Amino acid sequence: MNVHVVIPARLASTRLPRKPLADLGGKPMIVRVAEQVSQAHVSDVIVAVDNEEVLGVVEQAGYQAMLTAQTHPSGSDRVMEVARRCTWVDDDVVINVQGDEPLVPPEVINYVATYMREHPSVQLATLCESICGEDDFKDPNIVKVVCDKNRNALYFSRAQIPYPREDLLDDAKPQRHIGIYAFRVGALRDFVSMTNSQLERIEKLEQLRWLEEGRQIKVLTSPMPIPGGIDTPADLARVQKYFQAG
Repeated sequence: MNVHVVIPARLASTRLPRKPLADLGGKPMIVRVAEQVSQAHVSDVIVAVDNEEVLGVVEQAGYQAMLTAQTHPSGSDRVMEVARRCTWVDDDVVINVQGDEPLVPPEVINYVATYMREHPSVQLATLCESICGEDDFKDPNIVKVVCDKNRNALYFSRAQIPYPREDLLDDAKPQRHIGIYAFRVGALRDFVSMTNSQLERIEKLEQLRWLEEGRQIKVLTSPMPIPGGIDTPADLARVQKYFQAG
C-alpha cells in the first residue's frame, strides 16, 4: 500500500485573488505548503494546479506538480484527476492537504498516513482538534464536527455544534474540523461520482455528501495543534507576520 499526498491549488479565489502565489516570507504560499508536506514519510507529493504560472512556480522550487483541468468543482475532483492519471490502485491512500495550509506540521501527515496503513478497512479519515475560545466556536469560517463514541463523524457544520443551551462551553467540548482528508483511492472515486447533496449545498461543506450517502468518516484527534489555514485577508496577514517574525 502506497500513501500519496496531493495538494490541490486553484489560482482563482473570491476572497483572496491569486492566493497560491501570496508571498509568505519571500516564498509563495503553495511552495510553503509543499515544503511542509514533503518532510512527511509518504510515497510522493504532487501539487495539482489549474494554471501554468503556478505550475512553473512549484516546479522551479523543486517540487512535483501536475497541470489539471480548470473546470473541477472541488479540490477532491482535482485530486482524483491526479490519482487517475498516475494510475494509483484502489487500495492506495491519497491524502488531500489544502493548498492554503502553509503551517501544517509534517508529523500530522505522518500520523494520518500511519493510521490508514494500520486500518485498511477505513475508507476516509480526517482530523479535528479542540476549540477553546468562544469566538472560534461562533466563527462560521471554523467548521465544527460532532462524532459518535467510535470517532465516526455524525455531522459537520459552520454553526455552533453541539450547541450549549446553558452556555457551558467547556462541557460542550466543541471540535474544530481540520481539512485534511485521507481517502482510499477507490473511495475517492466513489466520492467524486456522487451527486452534490442537499446538506453539502446548504453548508458549503463537501464532506457532508459522504455522510448523506450513509458512509463513515473516521475523525482522528490531531496529535499536535495545527495553525489555521488561510481563508481570509486577516488570515493572510496573521501568517505573514509569523514568517516575518521567523
